[in-house]
Amino acid sequence: MALRQDLDQQVALARAVDRVRAVVRVESDFNPNVVSNAGAMGLMQLMPQTARSMGVRDPFDPRQNILGGTRYLRVLANSFNGDLVLTVAAYNAGGGAVTRYRGVPPYAETRRYVQRVLRHYY
Repeated sequence: MALRQDLDQQVALARAVDRVRAVVRVESDFNPNVVSNAGAMGLMQLMPQTARSMGVRDPFDPRQNILGGTRYLRVLANSFNGDLVLTVAAYNAGGGAVTRYRGVPPYAETRRYVQRVLRHYY
């Protein structure tokens, strides 16, 4: 029984790492110094307010950025009952947009973003 629990935990951790890797690939292509036109920063492209709210002091520090980005993904996943598609859509378009549209918003950018993240994840 303990071996099965340990295996389940290892599988869950590997899946979580793969999800984060997919987001980083799409957001920054693993460039820790990138800044978007909208002002998002670092590997997981955190907006300044999001970075602050997730406890990130230096968004260009890869460790802080990934910890803050994964914390934010967890907040979103909790908000959308663990639904990966809605979580990823909310990471891109904001949780309010996903709630307002009761699903992936009809924004071309967000729809492409979700497809790209899922393609890199699966």
